[in-house]
This record gives sequence, structure tokens and C-alpha cells, in this order.
Amino acid sequence: MKKPVALITGASAGIGTAFARRVADRGHDLVIVARRKDRLDDLAQEINKSSNREVEVLVADLESAKGVQVVEDRVVDADRPVDLLVNNAGFGTSGRFDQLPIEAEEAEINLNVIALVRLTHAALGAMVERGHGGVINVSSVGAYQPTPHSATYAATKAFVSSFTNAIHEELRGTGVKAMVLAPGFTHTEFHLRAGIDDQGQVPEFLWQSADEVVAAALRDYDRGKAVCIPGPINTAAAAFSGSLPAGITRRIAAMVTKRTY
Repeated sequence: MKKPVALITGASAGIGTAFARRVADRGHDLVIVARRKDRLDDLAQEINKSSNREVEVLVADLESAKGVQVVEDRVVDADRPVDLLVNNAGFGTSGRFDQLPIEAEEAEINLNVIALVRLTHAALGAMVERGHGGVINVSSVGAYQPTPHSATYAATKAFVSSFTNAIHEELRGTGVKAMVLAPGFTHTEFHLRAGIDDQGQVPEFLWQSADEVVAAALRDYDRGKAVCIPGPINTAAAAFSGSLPAGITRRIAAMVTKRTY
């Protein structure tokens, strides 16, 4: 009997790596996707030894149309069906929008939005036809308010949240799930890549580990939830942001982000 297969983007670090380990422990074979082959190879060897799962390494740059096509082709391969798609790949930029290189902003939209939409579309067709499967799209609590100095990033994550919530509703009765995961401050390489210096600026109690985030995500996914916001502090922050006018939340966000740029 074939084991279920999970395809995870952005698997070379952080939340993506944690997803790969956890999902393998749950009995899935894996397709792990990222640009860094050396990291993927190391992770594949680790998981193969610890969980005895088959791990397929797929090197692709999802900021490019060519890279997205490579992963789309794997997702729609009927001979090797994907049962769970985790769209985790993404990055953020930081600074005042008019002062940032527009090429990086465009690449951010391509990865955080375009690649996610294309891969979700590729996966859902086959899943709905089979009557089972699911997609987890990784967003952020930053989706819940406009965020000065991370304007493009927060906007892309707002798209991911709205998009996935809508799809969750469309899939009712099909046997296929769609859930958006919206973590808060998480110990990963994300902030370093985004150029955000938050060391000592954000209290440690606000942070979670990638493993904590993924454990919460898989628990809520099993329950059929549309949204997972890991941790009570993040849940309260999202609810607070959602209840206030955008003019207030964007000013609060600006005061917070100015401390880290």
C-alpha cells in the first residue's frame, strides 16, 4: 500500500523543515522543495534515517515562472499523487516602500502570491477528483493589519489569508481541506533575510519555535479548521487587529516596526 505524499515548499529551513519532520513522523513520504540542494539533501538523509520515509528532493526557485512550472508538473503527476501540499515558501522585505528596490518587491509578490496560487490550483484539481487531500497555505498574523515598513509582505499575506478562507468554503463537501496558517514571531531565518533587527526588541515570551507552530497547524488541520493562529497571544493580537479601524492598526503597527528598522 502506497504511503500518502506531502509536498512542502520552503523546506530547507524554519517552518518548512519542521513541517517535513512532523509530516514524515505521521507516516507521509515527502517531496521537499527549495533552492538550496545541500540543505534539502541533508534533510532528506535525516528523515530517511529517523522515519524510514521516502524523500524526494526537488530543487526549484519559486520566484521564477520556470521554477513554479517544475513544481506544478510534480504536483499534477497522476502516477505520484500529492495528498498534502504545504505552501510555505515566502520571504519579506523591510523598509519604506518608495526606497526599496522594486525588483525585490516584485519577486516577493511572485513567491508569496503567484507561486502559491498556481500550486494550490494545480493540487486541488486532482484532490477534488479523488475526494481527499488538502492544502496548508502559510500566511502570518501580519495579514491582519496594514504594516508600514513591511507593506508588501503584509499585503501578500492578507491575500493568502483571504484566498485560502474562500477556497476552504468552496471545498465544503468535497473531502478536500484548505487551511491558512498565520504564525506570529517565530524563531527562523525569516527576519534575518528580511533585514529586520529584532534582537532584544521583541520579548521572548512573544516568540514560538517552528516546531510549536507546526504542531498547532497539524492539529487544527486534522480538525478541519479554516484558520490556525498558533498560540493565545497571536490569536488575541489577530482578533484585536481585526476589531479596530485600519487607521488605528496601521499607526500601532508603524510604532512597533519603527523599533526594528
